[in-house]
Amino acid sequence: MKKRISVSPNIHFGKPCITGTRIPVRDILELVREDVPFDEIIGSYYPDVDTGDIRACIQYAIDIITSEDIKSTTEAAGEVLRFYPGCPTQQE
Repeated sequence: MKKRISVSPNIHFGKPCITGTRIPVRDILELVREDVPFDEIIGSYYPDVDTGDIRACIQYAIDIITSEDIKSTTEAAGEVLRFYPGCPTQQE
C-alpha cells in the first residue's frame, strides 16, 4: 500500500500524492471527510485513481498520526484548540 503514495520535492511542492499522479493525498481525504462515496470520488473527481488509492490515502493519514511523538497533554490540547477552536478538551 505504501507504494501508492509518494513524496517528491518536484511534484506538488513535496506534498504526498498518489504515485504516478499529481493528486494530493489531502484532496482525497477532504472528499472522504465530506462523505463522498469512493465510486463518486473516482467517477466525478479523479478517474485516474481506484479504491486502493483512496484506501492508501486514508492509511497514509493513519500512519502519520501513529508516528507522531505524543506531546504533553497540555501541549497536545493546545494544538487541538489551535486547529479546532471551541473543541472540548480534557482540560476543560
